[in-house]
Amino acid sequence: MTPGTTYTVPVPADKGGTRLDRLLAEVVPALSRMRVKALIEGGQIAIAGDVEARLSPAYRVRRGETFRVIVPEVRPATPEAQAIPLSIVFEDADVIVVDKPAGLVVHPAPGNPDRTLVNALLAHAGASLSGIGGVARPGIVHRLDKDTSGLLVVAKNDAAHRALTRQFASRRLGRVYTALVWGMPENRDGTIEGNIGRSAKNRKKMAVVAKGGKAARTRYAVIRAAGASASLLECRLETGRTHQIRVHLANLGHPVVGDPLYGGSAARRRSVPEAVREAIARAGRIALHARELVFVHPASGERLRFRSRTPNDMNKVIRAVDAMGHLES
Repeated sequence: MTPGTTYTVPVPADKGGTRLDRLLAEVVPALSRMRVKALIEGGQIAIAGDVEARLSPAYRVRRGETFRVIVPEVRPATPEAQAIPLSIVFEDADVIVVDKPAGLVVHPAPGNPDRTLVNALLAHAGASLSGIGGVARPGIVHRLDKDTSGLLVVAKNDAAHRALTRQFASRRLGRVYTALVWGMPENRDGTIEGNIGRSAKNRKKMAVVAKGGKAARTRYAVIRAAGASASLLECRLETGRTHQIRVHLANLGHPVVGDPLYGGSAARRRSVPEAVREAIARAGRIALHARELVFVHPASGERLRFRSRTPNDMNKVIRAVDAMGHLES
């Protein structure tokens, strides 16, 4: 099978009811069931004519269905070291604390095979980092979305990685965010709870789901009103799910400003003054910043706290929104 090729696979008449992963592994011998599973989870397999259909490896195929299978180009198993400037807040023999800019992807993935934080860290800390935490994500304990800025900690050795991963799993690794959101929450502080899983309508999005998903909990507090139709919030993560703050705030009815996935309806975006739309477009990011990070040093046992100022690109959006007037406090 040639990598980087799209294949069309109709369901044979006698294969209705077969699991999707089993069918594709049988029909396309070059693909193992594990490879098929990875392609499904990566959004590389879809039903022809119904690309929004929610698929899983256990999906039972139907007679008459045809599947489109995209096999991406083979990439090197180990990320390449690339000299990319980094803002290092703290570094010693065990950990690196980085202040990530918006626009920088944390680790290689389909669509972003290189020029990531991992590539930069390999160049900065040396190839020894590549043996920590797995091939694709050396040293990474937690992550930030591409267009979210702020603080994250990276392990430089296996012992540090294990210790930080335990802190993350037990919710002792503290993270505080500043978010600019549309509207003002009815309650000035509160807790948002709701399991987060893949959206049934759009596989590129996450959603608060009634069944399945993973438990998620976000605490928020209003910092102040921002303009006539927005507010600044402080958000504290008690769990670490994909897009958690963005999904929870959107589900609350107050999506993050500039969020292309969860930012609300087109009508809402059109109602925003042109100057604000232009400021958001120039920033090219969502108005979410990881401003504080707290963890216990894996070797010394010292409790460390780091803070990061809101970056200029996000401040420009906040100032543009402030110019819209003010909400009642």
